[in-house]
Amino acid sequence: MVHAGLAQPPSPNAAAAAAAHVAHKIPTGDGPYARAKHYQLVEKDLDASIAWFWKVIETGDKVDSALKDMAVVMKQRGYLSEAVDAIRSLRHLCPGKQSQESLDNILLDLYKASSRTKEEIELLKRKLRKIYLGEAFPRGKATKRARSHGRKIHVSVQQETSRVLGNLAWAYMQQRNYMAAEAVYRKAQMVDPDANKACNLALCLIEQRRLADAELVLAHVIAGAYNAGGREHAGKIVKKAEELLERIRAETGGAGGGEEAGSEDGAEADEMEELLDEVVRQWTAPYRRSDRRLPVFEEITPRRRNLAAPPARKLQPGRYKTTQISTRPEDPSTILAARSVDAVCHGPRSCAVQFVDGIRS
Repeated sequence: MVHAGLAQPPSPNAAAAAAAHVAHKIPTGDGPYARAKHYQLVEKDLDASIAWFWKVIETGDKVDSALKDMAVVMKQRGYLSEAVDAIRSLRHLCPGKQSQESLDNILLDLYKASSRTKEEIELLKRKLRKIYLGEAFPRGKATKRARSHGRKIHVSVQQETSRVLGNLAWAYMQQRNYMAAEAVYRKAQMVDPDANKACNLALCLIEQRRLADAELVLAHVIAGAYNAGGREHAGKIVKKAEELLERIRAETGGAGGGEEAGSEDGAEADEMEELLDEVVRQWTAPYRRSDRRLPVFEEITPRRRNLAAPPARKLQPGRYKTTQISTRPEDPSTILAARSVDAVCHGPRSCAVQFVDGIRS
C-alpha cells in the first residue's frame, strides 16, 4: 500500500541510468542533446545518437557541441566522408575560435583515418600559418591551455609548432615524399626536439638510403639526448630505436652499399641545410609580446616578391628620371595619369621634382 505524500523509491533501472549519466557527465533533462549523449554513451546505439545530434543542430541549441560529437560518432561508425561533409557544411554555425580549432583537429583525424593525405597537409599548413601570424594563441601570449588525454595542460608556442610540424612530416612520409618529410622533421627538432620525432627522422633517412645519418640520429636517441616524455615512454622509444638500428645493420650487412647511397644524397643534404638556415635565424630571436607574428618557416607564408616594394636606397646628388602617377582619391587603385618627371637631388635629404614640361610640383 502506497501512502500519499511519501516519495517513491527509484526503480533499479532509473537509479542505474542516473548513475550512468553522472559517470559520463551527460546533461540533465530530456532535451535532444541529452538524449543524443544517452544513446551514445549509455545505450551504445551510435546510429540513434547520430539522428539525435542532427535534431540538436536543427533546433540551433548547442550546435558546436553537437557537431563535434556527431563527427566523432560518425568516425566510430566508419562514416568518414559523411563526417567530413558535415563539418565542412555546418562549421559556419560555430563561429567561436575554440570551436573552429576543435573542428580542425577532428578534421585532421578524419583525413588521417580516410587516407586523405593531401587535404591533411593543407590543413596542417593552415594551422602553422595561424601560429606564424599569432592567431593560434590568445592575445599574442606564448602559451595556451589545451587538453591531452583528458587532462588540461599548458602548451607553449614551441611545443605546439613542433607538434604540428611533426604531424606534417608524417603526412609527407605517407606520400613517400621523404625529402620534404626530412626537412620538416629537422625544423620540428630545431623548435622543440623530442625522441619520438628523432626516431621518425631516422626512419625517413633509412627510406632515403642514408643509413649512416640515420644511425647517428638513433645513437643520440639511445644515449638519452632527447626528451622522451616520461620513463614509460622512454622505454618504448629506446626499443623503437634499437629495432631501427637492427634494420640498418641487416641492410648494410646484406647489401654493403649504404655509404654509396648516402654519398649520392650529399647534394640534397646541402640543399636542405640552406632551407633550414632561415629557421635557425628566426627561432634564435627572442619572442616579443608586442609582435604577434610568430616565426615558423618560409614555405608556410610565401613571400609575394613581385608585389613587395623595393628596398629604399640613398640617392646621390644628381638628376634622375622617374614617373609620377595620379590616382583617384576615393579609389587609389584607379590610375588617372602617369607622366615622366625629372628628379633633381642635391643631397640625401634634399630632392626636388620637376616635370618635363617645366611645371614644378
